[in-house]
Amino acid sequence: MLYGYQQITKPYFGRTDMRSHITLRQLEVFVAVARLGTVSAAAVRLKLSQSATSQALSDLEHQLGVALFERPGRRLTLNDIGHRLLPRAEQMLDQLQEFMVAAHEPDDALQGMLMVAASATIGTYLLPPLAGQFGALHPGVDLRLRLRNTGEVIADIQRFEADLGLIEGRCHEPGLASEAWCEDRMEIVCAPNHPLAQLGTIDDEGLAREDWILREPGSGSREVLEAAVLPRVTRLRVRMELGQHEAIKQAVAAGLGLGCLSRLSVRGELERGELKVLSHDLPLTRHFSLVWHPGRYRSPVWQAFKVFLFK
Repeated sequence: MLYGYQQITKPYFGRTDMRSHITLRQLEVFVAVARLGTVSAAAVRLKLSQSATSQALSDLEHQLGVALFERPGRRLTLNDIGHRLLPRAEQMLDQLQEFMVAAHEPDDALQGMLMVAASATIGTYLLPPLAGQFGALHPGVDLRLRLRNTGEVIADIQRFEADLGLIEGRCHEPGLASEAWCEDRMEIVCAPNHPLAQLGTIDDEGLAREDWILREPGSGSREVLEAAVLPRVTRLRVRMELGQHEAIKQAVAAGLGLGCLSRLSVRGELERGELKVLSHDLPLTRHFSLVWHPGRYRSPVWQAFKVFLFK
């Protein structure tokens, strides 16, 4: 059992007559060095001396009988064993934190922190009100939101920098788990005075001829559009790549090109007549998905938030 920094005992180097003593401090140092890359940075994070931090890591590797890091210079990089053990160490520390919090909370209170990384459309138009509702139900939860593009959300999950990701489209990474959440409709939009606005439609020739204002590569909306269009035209004439929906809408409204955005993000502009939708026969319906790392601990807060999202 883990109480404070009490020892965790296990056979040492395969022998049954000796036992190793792995402390929680050693696990904290291991996780901090793995995340920050250097002993000095980990020492600052944990408020320890550099020598104490280095000694704790050395003791852990000695007691395990294996190296956890490659040491090409001052920076430490996890080796294969370190990569395999890191999620287990983080899970043990997370469980200890929950154990300590549970000792001081009412029986029916949900406590803890959850880091959620969300791609732009979800993080801007869907997640804030949902986070507010969840926070009202569970005031003891520290729900932290991080706005990224889809590729960055997946990278955050892979690096254990977020507990849960919400992305546009499907997750194609074999090492991650995902589940479809809700449906979204993408719209091709133009300025009201654009020549195509009078026609109200766009064909394959127009797709290839017109200038486009799009999100950067790696974004979910860019991926959906290219998957639908590129089998039918050689390439898209991308005039501008912008990282924010608002910037894209402004550029499209100024007549600089066509855009392809979630209907969630252009609802107001369509109602005010600032943008026009072009009809087409492209498959631009997509699903938003939840994504997580199966090796990361899924706390009661994690499970409660996932249930909440599907209500």
